[in-house]
Amino acid sequence: MMPRLLLATRNEHKRREFARVLGGWEIDALPEGVRLPPEDGETFAENALGKARAAARVTGRASIADDSGIEAMVLEGRPGVRSARYAGEHASDEGNLAKLLREAPVGSALEYVCALAYVNPETGQERVFEGRCAGRLATEPRGAWGFGYDPAFLPDDWPGDETMAELTDAQKDEISHRGRAARALLAWLPATGG
Repeated sequence: MMPRLLLATRNEHKRREFARVLGGWEIDALPEGVRLPPEDGETFAENALGKARAAARVTGRASIADDSGIEAMVLEGRPGVRSARYAGEHASDEGNLAKLLREAPVGSALEYVCALAYVNPETGQERVFEGRCAGRLATEPRGAWGFGYDPAFLPDDWPGDETMAELTDAQKDEISHRGRAARALLAWLPATGG
């Protein structure tokens, strides 16, 4: 039987992405009724830890949570921790991306950032893993895969001129910020026994 982790999110895109990368671990979705704290921290790590702690406290299970976003160097790191709400509190992915395309010049440097927190209420262990993926802003959105800012993100670590939304899941997992953070967690987990 595979060991299990609870992922403190209701974002099915993220759950599937973590399930692919964290091979050998069953990734369970957050149960209905579990309330997560608002993402009002100053850093990705603060937000991720807050969510993982809340999920672990309510369920009593080892939990992981991420906070991810994109930073535009020309915008002094914005949208950063406000990536999901960049165009407003209830903005869509398309609205957030449109705002970034209006404010940042084509070809400008971007960086995806993921802080992935692990909290085990039985052992008291807490750890945060960070993954980054550098890239640049595309001329226009392209691709049907991915979500968020993926259609306009041209990764530096990819030899072609595809956006993140044009890569297959396996290609994206290899270079993405979430993939890198998840692999760091995966490398650490066997030493802890889960």
